[in-house]
Amino acid sequence: MDTLKDLLRRRGSAEPEEVRLIKAYVQQHFQSEVGVTVQARQIIVAAPNAALAGTLRLHSQHIAKACQTDKRLVIRIG
Repeated sequence: MDTLKDLLRRRGSAEPEEVRLIKAYVQQHFQSEVGVTVQARQIIVAAPNAALAGTLRLHSQHIAKACQTDKRLVIRIG
């Protein structure tokens, strides 16, 4: 009988490619983790502190280009 851990591992990740790319970009450039929510017309990035949120706002065009999206990026502190 399979354990829950094995079933979840085989299931894989259901997160959109944009989420993975944004998280990887922030991790690579700023060594921090963010929360990402994808909606119909926008992508919400929740930074853990105001300093990172401000920096991400300055880099929002680079982030959008890196994840190849035309959705609006919203940076929040959360």
